[in-house]
Amino acid sequence: MKRIGILTSSRADFGIYLPLLKLLKKDDYFQTEIIAFGTHLSFFHGNTIDQINTAGFNVKYKIESLLLTDTPASLATGMGLTAIKFADFWKDHGNEFDLVFCLGDRYEMYAAVMAGVPFQLQFAHLHGGETTLGAIDNIFRHSITLASRYHFVATKQFADKVATIIGKNEHIYNVGALSLDNLSNMKVLSTEEFATKWGIDLSKKTILTTFHPETVALQKNKEYINELIGAINELPSYQILITMPNTDTASSVIRDALITNFKGSKRVFLIENLGSESYFTAMHYCSFLLGNTSSGIIEAASFNKYVINLGNRQEGRLAGENVIHVPVKKADILNAVKFIETGHRKSPIENIYFKSGAADAIVNYIKGI
Repeated sequence: MKRIGILTSSRADFGIYLPLLKLLKKDDYFQTEIIAFGTHLSFFHGNTIDQINTAGFNVKYKIESLLLTDTPASLATGMGLTAIKFADFWKDHGNEFDLVFCLGDRYEMYAAVMAGVPFQLQFAHLHGGETTLGAIDNIFRHSITLASRYHFVATKQFADKVATIIGKNEHIYNVGALSLDNLSNMKVLSTEEFATKWGIDLSKKTILTTFHPETVALQKNKEYINELIGAINELPSYQILITMPNTDTASSVIRDALITNFKGSKRVFLIENLGSESYFTAMHYCSFLLGNTSSGIIEAASFNKYVINLGNRQEGRLAGENVIHVPVKKADILNAVKFIETGHRKSPIENIYFKSGAADAIVNYIKGI
């Protein structure tokens, strides 16, 4: 039996892990334990550990280390606190795992992994080799890559980048984007079911929006969110479904502006956390996506949706022909909307991140290591 640990710190990474978790759960060769921390344990962020339980997975380990403020000092302190908590955790439990999965580029994930380095834990990193120049997460992602022994990447270009970072070509596997496995067998809700659950009618023209702060240009975020709000106010023919930002530096600037301008609106809806099923349902029915989230880059093409990607947060990340990159300026946003509305679209859209059976490939690889 191979003993597997899964590090999950947020709603986003758990949704990506889900196809892999389902395969590991039904295979007796693996004993899998979930290690939940970060925003999963925050009531303020929706207590998303409940989604893990609802999905049918038991959470054996829960590690609290999140600070609720979003200044640079609090995030740095949060990293330190997370590392301290995980130093004790790995000391007591590190020998229980043959392999520990980590995903992405969050500062909490970075701290948990770095605390494991002195214990010589075997980490398997998902989504390494990618580049996001508009976020400090870029630094965390590459650091996690250096700390990991096994690498499951989404494209050949990312595999090449990982090889450059670690200085060798060993244990790098191009499996495609794991989250896209969710789409092959996921049943989206009907518009009636979604309306019952969320009070939002997706049969109306809807823009699905998520906007995170640019963490390498903190002083610009107030200006950026005001430009986005200005554009939303000039799109009265659409209803806007906004999922709230991550716990990044200056995320409260984005959050507070959205609440001040749209709380109680009957056209603009603010949702803390939709969960995977409802989020992909919204993506399925929406007219297009607007914002700067990685799901617009990675998943939207599989729904044949166009994406207006704002600003520099995702700069450097490979994007398909469905992604329109524009500055965070009201006029540019409105022009991009007009471009989409006038039918300048290619159909069907190819998803450059898709390779069939990413979860199966990962399971087959780890059985051999």
